[in-house]
Amino acid sequence: MRGFVPPDPIDGVSKIQFAVVYVPKRNRNRFAANCVEIKASAEEARASSNSAKKKFAAKILGPSKSSEGQFIYYLLEWLEPNEFTEP
Repeated sequence: MRGFVPPDPIDGVSKIQFAVVYVPKRNRNRFAANCVEIKASAEEARASSNSAKKKFAAKILGPSKSSEGQFIYYLLEWLEPNEFTEP
């Protein structure tokens, strides 16, 4: 995982999670903690996403502390909306 702060193997502080991320454009690799809403599952993240409000479902790694002292999350992958919705 080049460019990432590795997950803490002892305390498990940084871990892979699902979230909804507020971002104006999906061209960033890391996000401030105040732009991230942690969700319990990928399905919950997809259900909470809203592209009109610039909130996108993602699989992220974090939190991690940046050199500026901010808590940040790293993007692992964007989760696309479900292709099928139940009636």
